Amino acid sequence: MDTAAQLSPAPSGTQWTIRSGGQEAVIVEVGGGLRTFTSDGRDVVAGFAEHERAVGSAGQVLAPWPNRIRDGKYAFGGEHLQVPLTEPERHNAIHGLVNWVRWQVVDATPDSVTVAHDLVSRPGYPWPLRLRTTWSVSEVGLRAEHVVTNTGGTAAPFGLATHPYVLVPGVPVDELTLRVPARSRLLVDSRMLPIGAARVAGSEYDFTEGRRLGATVLDTAFGEVDPDAEGGSQVDVTAPDGRGVTVWADSSFSWWQVYSSDTLPADRLRKALAIEPMTCPPDAFRSGRDVVTLEPGSSWRGAWGIRAF
Repeated sequence: MDTAAQLSPAPSGTQWTIRSGGQEAVIVEVGGGLRTFTSDGRDVVAGFAEHERAVGSAGQVLAPWPNRIRDGKYAFGGEHLQVPLTEPERHNAIHGLVNWVRWQVVDATPDSVTVAHDLVSRPGYPWPLRLRTTWSVSEVGLRAEHVVTNTGGTAAPFGLATHPYVLVPGVPVDELTLRVPARSRLLVDSRMLPIGAARVAGSEYDFTEGRRLGATVLDTAFGEVDPDAEGGSQVDVTAPDGRGVTVWADSSFSWWQVYSSDTLPADRLRKALAIEPMTCPPDAFRSGRDVVTLEPGSSWRGAWGIRAF
């Protein structure tokens, strides 16, 4: 069997479309992430075309660490480790190891698809992991459920985030009202790495009650998140006419990164907001903050989703 001949020529690989209750999403092989999501024919996320790569990490799953690691260096279990610098202009390792690899479909129905990737032991991250994501749609929106299992013989550090860009069609980012239920934000240096934290109360970064974004520029990690009744949290984006999008996450995700798309290409500049649920903050492999320790044979689970209103 000629395996190469079966590979999709699309930069994002094979495409899987799931539909239910007026909701439709396209999941891709490369990165195992979200390419498009529509609700009753309306775009809910700023995705990318089948002939494109994921622009600005759109829809990607970011693991085994989210965001950045300074110099790609960290220590765990008494060992000093170095991962490749995938953001060389800032001398950082960014967005983990699974966003540009092929995932395999392991189950599919008309309204859901489960994709998986076996991350092998490698220099800089010597722990094998089995990652599975089940993407599903229903009348209430899109849902992603992640399960990550340590298949090795020693404990592994782990974190995960996802990178959807949400939008309200025809409404510029500046006119959107943003609500982020977080009491603090990280301060960062020119390499987008944390150097401290600050309370958001009374500042231009205070979105706890929801306010118009205006000209505010965000590429900001928000912490000290106020949980909802179920222990999770949600970020809301609302247009002046009342249309909007909610990104929700369960209690496995205790951080939100919000990015106003100010460094994307001109056709995407401030056209959508990246609303990213994260299990841990930037540079967590160095700080240790909220890093999950996966014992051999143990699994981490988390879920999040998007709904239009």
